[in-house]
Amino acid sequence: MALIRWEPFRDIERLEPFREIETLQRRMNRLFDRLAPTDGGETTAFNFVPAAELEETDEAIHLRLEVPGLEAKDMNVEVTPEAVSISGERKSETKTEDKGISRSEFRYGRFQRIIPLPSLVQNDKVQAEYKDGILRLTLPKSEAEKQKVVKVNLG
Repeated sequence: MALIRWEPFRDIERLEPFREIETLQRRMNRLFDRLAPTDGGETTAFNFVPAAELEETDEAIHLRLEVPGLEAKDMNVEVTPEAVSISGERKSETKTEDKGISRSEFRYGRFQRIIPLPSLVQNDKVQAEYKDGILRLTLPKSEAEKQKVVKVNLG
């Protein structure tokens, strides 16, 4: 069997299959762009999930969630001793533009995120602040967690 060097762009007739592949690639890229994370948040199945940052100190757990474009009344935050659940809804404002064409790149709809906590917290003493699209929660650790001492065996 002889080896033949493949040169796909040598003849113009050979370009047609590549145009079809290029069209398919553009369509797939558009689909994956809809599913890909944007601006620090994650998206799954076309739903927005806010980005989170967790910091643990000896006294408390500090949680920051990025939820831009929402008002506090549009969010629901629930805290158990083991986890934090945040849900809400981004509401659409449609604006008609020239010739009846309207375009929006914002994501609208319901979202929910449940974040398991690394330590038990006193869920009845949580402090919350919402400013500039950032929700800050201070979750004081339970007394049992604060007094927890772990003995290390050195062999």
